Amino acid sequence: MSGFTITAGVSFSGGFTFTEAPVGNAWFAGGNGPVLSTVDRITFATDTNTASVRGPLSAGRYYFSGTGNTDYAWFGGGTTATNPQIRSTVDRITYATDTETALVRGPLSQQRYGAAAAGNTYNGWWAGGFQYIPGSPGPDAGPFYYSRVDRITYATDTATASVRGPLSGSRRSATATGNETDGWFGGGTFHPDTYTTVNRITYATDTATASTRGPLSLARANFASTGNSTNGWFGGGPGYSRVDRITYATDTATASVRGPLSVGRHGLAAAGSTTDGWFGGGYSPYVSLVDRITFATDTDTASVRGPLSQTKFGLAAASNTSLA
Repeated sequence: MSGFTITAGVSFSGGFTFTEAPVGNAWFAGGNGPVLSTVDRITFATDTNTASVRGPLSAGRYYFSGTGNTDYAWFGGGTTATNPQIRSTVDRITYATDTETALVRGPLSQQRYGAAAAGNTYNGWWAGGFQYIPGSPGPDAGPFYYSRVDRITYATDTATASVRGPLSGSRRSATATGNETDGWFGGGTFHPDTYTTVNRITYATDTATASTRGPLSLARANFASTGNSTNGWFGGGPGYSRVDRITYATDTATASVRGPLSVGRHGLAAAGSTTDGWFGGGYSPYVSLVDRITFATDTDTASVRGPLSQTKFGLAAASNTSLA
C-alpha cells in the first residue's frame, strides 16, 4: 500500500492491510557444509528459538560478506566448491518479502572471496579478498590478494560497484563493522602472515587510502564482527573465542579484550542491534551455534541462543538495525 499520509488523530478500521519490513532481525546467508544458498532469520526478541528458513540466495556460496540498511541486505562475492568458481555476484534480500529468492543486482568490480563488508543507510563497502586462478602462467600463478574497495550505492544497485580508495595493504578474510560515517576493517591474512591491522574507511572521503588505526589485540583472520553507533566487537578466528572491542571515538588505541564467545571457532558471521550482537555458525568443527553478546555487559561470556537451521561455516550476515 502506498500514497497514504497518516496524521495525528486519524484511525482506521476494517479491510486495511499494511506490509512493512519486520524489525529486530538478522539474516544469516549461505555457507558451506555442503555449499548452501539457505538464508536463516533470527528474530532478536525470540532468539532462543531455532532460526527460521527464508527464501534462498540466487545460488549457493561461501566466504562472502554482507551489509544492509533498514529495508534490504546486500551479499557480495564468494566461492563455490566447484573448480572453484569465484563470484562477483551481489544478491539483495528485501526484508519485507524475505521468503522469495534473493534478487541478483549489479556485480562487484571483480570476482573475489574473503572480502569484508560494512555500510550505512545509503551505501555498502566491500574491501580486500582473494582469487585463485588455476593454471595461470608465470608470476601471476596461484593466489591473488586484493586491497581493492568497492562501493555499492543502494539506490542504483543494478550498476557495477564503483572502485574506491584501497585498504592500506592487500589481505583476505578480514572482517568489518561500522556506523553511519565510517567502517572499521580488522585483521585478515596475506599468506603466510596474519594481521592485527585495523583500517578505517571514512565514507565521505572514500577515494583516499583507508587510514590505519589502533590494532586488534590478536592477529587473526576468518572471524566476524558487528557493532552499534559507538563501538565494534570482533570475535572468533581459528582456535579463538576471543572478542575485541574497538571504541570508535578512541580508535588509535589497541582494541580491548572483552568476555569470550562460548566456543572458539572460525568461519562464523555476525550481525546485531543497538544493544546486542549475534555470532552464528562457524567451524570447530561445523556448528549451528549462535552466541549473543550483550554490549552493556560485554565482559561476560557470550550466552548461547537458539541455533541456526543447520551447521555451516563461511556464511554472511546482515541486520535491519539503523546505526544513525
